[in-house]
Amino acid sequence: MRIIGNKRLDTTPLERFVLDSDLENRFVFHSPSIDKGAQHESVRSNCMGLAVFLNDVLPEGREKSLAITHLEEVMMWSNAAIARKES
Repeated sequence: MRIIGNKRLDTTPLERFVLDSDLENRFVFHSPSIDKGAQHESVRSNCMGLAVFLNDVLPEGREKSLAITHLEEVMMWSNAAIARKES
């Protein structure tokens, strides 16, 4: 049994969809190595290039805003994938 906030959870580890080890990997700081730093920068610069292109060619509006917002999300998830991968 675990208590989180004021809720009592009567689950066993086999019944959980998200394991504690997965939560730890998601929510701890991952120090970048030299190699990972270069990968992060590559993702950022390539996403920035696409963002500049989209900003130039797309008409102003909600769709453009969403496209750039989702590209930002792509960059964040990509960098999370790099940071979280154990090497």
